[in-house]
Amino acid sequence: MLPVLSASLHSTSAVAQAQRDPLPSWNDGVTKSSILDFVARVTAQNEPYFVPVEQRIATFDNDGTLWIEQPMYVQLAFALDRVKAMAPRHPEWKDKQPFKAVLEDDMKTLAESGERGLVELVLVTHAGMTTDEFAKIVSDWLATARHPRFKRLYTELVYQPMLELLAYLRANGFKTFIVSGGGIEFMRPWTERIYGVPPEQVVGSSIKTRFEMRDATPVLVRLPEVNFIDDKTGKPIGINEHIGRRPIAAFGNSDGDLEMLQWTTLTGGARFGLIVHHTDAEREYAYDRHSHFGRLDKALDAAAINKWTVVDMKKDWKRIFPVD
Repeated sequence: MLPVLSASLHSTSAVAQAQRDPLPSWNDGVTKSSILDFVARVTAQNEPYFVPVEQRIATFDNDGTLWIEQPMYVQLAFALDRVKAMAPRHPEWKDKQPFKAVLEDDMKTLAESGERGLVELVLVTHAGMTTDEFAKIVSDWLATARHPRFKRLYTELVYQPMLELLAYLRANGFKTFIVSGGGIEFMRPWTERIYGVPPEQVVGSSIKTRFEMRDATPVLVRLPEVNFIDDKTGKPIGINEHIGRRPIAAFGNSDGDLEMLQWTTLTGGARFGLIVHHTDAEREYAYDRHSHFGRLDKALDAAAINKWTVVDMKKDWKRIFPVD
């Protein structure tokens, strides 16, 4: 019985240790300590840096911060699949760029179309239906679409350490928001299920919508016109318009998050900024200053100046995905 008892006690001890550690997928070190220390400072009553619960706002970028963004943004992969699905109704696309490049899997020509070409693809593939219809299209696609390298659903390729961080902050009175350059209506159908972030706490880019009555039913129809781009300088604006409070913590991974981190941290009081640096080519991807997606250049330099925490994925994370 002694070996059985010993094994039982060891198992109980391991469980207790796991319960004490709110970030079990993070390796011990400076990065993990910086998170724990910040939360301890702002939640300790009668201490100089205490922050009331209603002011504990944390904002998170999505692509490359909460889930995978290579070899292209997930929403772009969705748009490309939508072009192919819609192509039979648009024979003219065979000779019209950037649609021709998509249908021929010519990524070089598509990249050369630049931001203007990508915006055209998004507007055409994301408009012409009601908001409810679009939410179903997104949900159906995410239920079957798989990442080209990992062969898993995109919603399985979220970062386990960041899921733990979201839960840890909420357990300490924080309200967590997603502030992404991605489409707000693309994210809202699934963020609560995957991240625990409800749709009203999602801020993103948007296209214009129009109210209509259809068969005595009120609907919002999505139009092929840009409404708001929630990226770079747009992120502080989106935060102000949607949230109405300046965050005390911000988490990103690219130059698109620079202004959000500046808006959050370059002011008085206890503030925290964190950048996820993709350094693990074996378990995920390694990229920064020269990447077409999620370029991390100016923000990486700013992190050193402003003393933001930089996550080295290879060194700081025990595991990358929940499925690991």
